[in-house]
Amino acid sequence: AGNAMEALIAETGATDLLEFDTDLFVDYRARRPTMELREGVNTKLDWSAPHMMIGHDVNHRDVLLLTGPEPDSRWKQFADEVAALSTTLGVRRMLGLGAYPVATPHTRAVQISCTSPNAQLIHTLPYIKSSLDVPAGMEAALEHALHNQNIDALGLWAQVPHYVASMAYPPASAALLGAVCDVGGLTLDFSGILEQAVVQRERLDQLVRTNPEHAAMLTQLEIAFDTEHSGNGTLTTGFGGVPLPSGDELAAELEKFLRENQTD
Repeated sequence: AGNAMEALIAETGATDLLEFDTDLFVDYRARRPTMELREGVNTKLDWSAPHMMIGHDVNHRDVLLLTGPEPDSRWKQFADEVAALSTTLGVRRMLGLGAYPVATPHTRAVQISCTSPNAQLIHTLPYIKSSLDVPAGMEAALEHALHNQNIDALGLWAQVPHYVASMAYPPASAALLGAVCDVGGLTLDFSGILEQAVVQRERLDQLVRTNPEHAAMLTQLEIAFDTEHSGNGTLTTGFGGVPLPSGDELAAELEKFLRENQTD
């Protein structure tokens, strides 16, 4: 999701619009600023904080981007401030971006799940709808705050193969950007992310072919995926899948492989 946001910032040419009260929402003892030190000279401090940016798609449609670290405190106040700003700025729809690991193969299309307080909106979308209780993040609070201001609020979540969850996964970023265009009515060029996705797919395929155990695990994942996604295409399952072996060992080998085969 972070890479998708970076791509959105770059593609829309987004610039800073406003920054929130950092001392109010950020605990800098837990999230210390970065000091830029050059030959003993303390040149500046980088205060990481949530901020809002503004950009435009290729059709000059305004796009507001809320990015930065999740607030450490006063979540309700922060969500209400964002909702009030959204009303003032004429926001019509909020799209939150996220990702989570699932026992799913990298050889299949990335699936998107959606969340929203608006049941009518949810039922119009062709994404996975889950039923479960999980700890919420700020995105969930923003959904409710903007929904209460009569703004469509929607979360889009990419399902990432569990064995690549600790690294950047361009196919997930591409899937999220595609969903943003579809649901947000935007026109964006994310061909660069798609090219990265092709390269990573080739590297993952190459690594899996070198290890029979990894190939067997991938086959299990593919069978489980194809079984779950057969039928009418409407999914109401949870955020998991069938019991499968841990991907920790494969993940470690993947990270090593990708580091050793990194291209400029």
